[in-house]
Amino acid sequence: MKANQRDYAQAAKRAGANCRLFFFCGQDEAGASAAVAKLIGHLPEAGERVDLSGGELKSDPSRLVDEARSTSLFGDVRHILARVSGEEAHDAIASWCELVDRGEVTYGWPIFIVATSATDKSRSAKLLIKRDDALVAIFYPPDLRSVTSDVRAMADAAGMRLDGSIAETIARAAGMDVRLAQSEVDKLALYLDASPRAPKTADQAAWDAVGASTEEDGFMPLVNAALGGELGKLPRELARMREVSLNPVGVALAMERRAAQLATLAPKLRRGDDMKQFLRANGVFFKEHREVGDQLMRWSGGKLERLVPRLADLHRSLLANSQTAELLLARELTQIARYAAARR
Repeated sequence: MKANQRDYAQAAKRAGANCRLFFFCGQDEAGASAAVAKLIGHLPEAGERVDLSGGELKSDPSRLVDEARSTSLFGDVRHILARVSGEEAHDAIASWCELVDRGEVTYGWPIFIVATSATDKSRSAKLLIKRDDALVAIFYPPDLRSVTSDVRAMADAAGMRLDGSIAETIARAAGMDVRLAQSEVDKLALYLDASPRAPKTADQAAWDAVGASTEEDGFMPLVNAALGGELGKLPRELARMREVSLNPVGVALAMERRAAQLATLAPKLRRGDDMKQFLRANGVFFKEHREVGDQLMRWSGGKLERLVPRLADLHRSLLANSQTAELLLARELTQIARYAAARR
């Protein structure tokens, strides 16, 4: 089965218990991850989570089926969550399909795969699209309107009434990332002591007290310094990150979104194209023309193919090492900036 970010929940509901493997891909990794979390939350009993990486599945394709069929020492319920890049899970998925078709996996724990930089046209997705026991969902970069709507729904669930344009402000501050938006809504609700039983109104003063900087003021100067190879500017931006307590995962996600944007634009750019006209024709925000144009010149298709999975690995490392996240991020951004600077 195939769906998108708007109808994946309905497709999963229609499929019911028959659907055992969920492959969520596309440029919006944050949206795909949030969707997976939502589906896992709706399982009758989620049980233990078994985390797998793309590297593990690529080096040992049988691992996916083994984990899906195995039981814990105490026979507890479990589910499988794999975070991969591109086609890292292809052979593992092919093995799963083959064994299911041969009747060797009559029952298996549900499998959720978030595939960064893969699409519904990828080889992995094509193995699953026509199957009744699998769901492929493609997640495109969200727009301001859709994320603002999501923020309002989050606020309603938390017992908050958002004043005026606060929902849009939160969406912008989270860089259109629904996970970061949820964390901002939760923080605001905690500050107001709001709950569904005791709703509160969130006004601008409350947001100013606890809200994050907008992405433009927060993440993007650091992202542009790294991807633009601005070695003189990067140390100042890293210092600012620590001073204003920017979320390292948020910075990494902003990097991923910009890399995904560059990966979408790069194949369309032809020699001799006027850069400003090209960016305008492809819907790039006019304030970002200089940075995006410069970065397109620095990161060709082949370089981007390596950058995108590297950023996905960085994201996973930051989540797994929260205590040293700032240090890990600073080291990786410095290496990326040095590579970009060498292409001046």
